[in-house]
Amino acid sequence: MIESKKLRELAELMSEYGLSEILVSEGQSKLRLKRGTAGPVAVSWPAGMALPQVPGAVPAAPATSGTGETKEDDGLIPLRSPMVGTFYASPDPESAPFVSVGSRVEPDTTVCIIEAMKVFNEIKAEASGTIERILVRNEQAVEFGQPLMLIRPG
Repeated sequence: MIESKKLRELAELMSEYGLSEILVSEGQSKLRLKRGTAGPVAVSWPAGMALPQVPGAVPAAPATSGTGETKEDDGLIPLRSPMVGTFYASPDPESAPFVSVGSRVEPDTTVCIIEAMKVFNEIKAEASGTIERILVRNEQAVEFGQPLMLIRPG
């Protein structure tokens, strides 16, 4: 069985970097942690097998200028990327985007996916309002803290 200390360390990494799911594999053995309403859950790992080291990403400093935000954006809430990765506007290439300009969102509305290290993380709006602007394009690389969308509260 996996040591609880190692499981806690992985759960802390998930929380620290805003990951909703992590998959660690060694040979044919895999450990999958997925954060839901109840927190991280261990799915499988053979007894006695050593857990491989998981490299931690060092987040870049949040953008402070050149973010695409202008004076006319006053009053809008920027939705910032919680991680470095690739922005996806829809769940798969054949599907419609999660949201578009004018879409009404609530804090728990999924607005995009960011792929980081082959893990697909659903990003929630975190605010109630209307999508005013989408600042990135599909499949664009995004940085930690980069504004993705602007939400008009209300």
